[in-house]
Amino acid sequence: MSVPMRRRKPVVEAADAPRPQTDPFAPLDARELVEAPGPLLLMLEARAPWEYAAMVAAAPWLKRLPVGDGHPVLVYPGLGAADITTLPLRNFLRERGYTPYAWKQGFNFGPKHGVLDRCREQLQQVAARHGQPASLIGWSLGGVYARELAKEQPQNVRCVITLGTPFNGHPRATNAWRFYEMVSGQSTHDPALIEQIRGLPPCPTTSIYSKTDGVVAWQCSLNPEHPQAENIEVHASHIGMGMNPLALYAIADRLRQDPQQWQRFDVQGARRWFYKVTHHAPLRSAGL
Repeated sequence: MSVPMRRRKPVVEAADAPRPQTDPFAPLDARELVEAPGPLLLMLEARAPWEYAAMVAAAPWLKRLPVGDGHPVLVYPGLGAADITTLPLRNFLRERGYTPYAWKQGFNFGPKHGVLDRCREQLQQVAARHGQPASLIGWSLGGVYARELAKEQPQNVRCVITLGTPFNGHPRATNAWRFYEMVSGQSTHDPALIEQIRGLPPCPTTSIYSKTDGVVAWQCSLNPEHPQAENIEVHASHIGMGMNPLALYAIADRLRQDPQQWQRFDVQGARRWFYKVTHHAPLRSAGL
């Protein structure tokens, strides 16, 4: 879900200005309304263990992928998750020749005091240690961190890859916004901040999403049309996306891209049976 990277001062209204009486989350246009995934898709999140099994079964195929150049990759977990959930992904990255880093902050309960400062420090330290920018991979809420860090430290970021991250919609278009408010102690309704989070990072940016995501409305994971942005659709659950073999293949392909000669994901040949790409401007969700 969209989360605050910093606190903002409330807007002071003129004393005689009329106050709106409508629901602040109401859509500006009925055509722009995007709802959270329904109960059926939420129930299908139970397939995540099967995606792990598919990753194990696909290991011989994944091991035939070209080896990477060894550059550092920081991996951020989703809401309520810890580094253990990204271990399969980080092991895959290490096997493919990269240098992965866990975020090392325990469970991700939102940007509480000190969390983002430690993320900033870690990115600076990793980039300095390797003498080159790092790639950032964020799963769900972790993808919001990755995108915002890339905006703050463009000199230290090579590319951004997000997995099921709702950066382009209101939190009520997810099934996790109540949980976020409960564990973080922060409100999710900040129109100015939501608009900020929608902005693209100044580097190659890939969103991997699924129309069968049971937590995040897939429309909220679409980058707008831009030469350095893309959206790759895979068939995956939200909880299992970080260990889905199709997502792993796409991640490896994206990490091998030279940022100076970056090209969008190619769905020609056999890939067209497993992937779809979207480059059009996405729908906007309720409250924006």
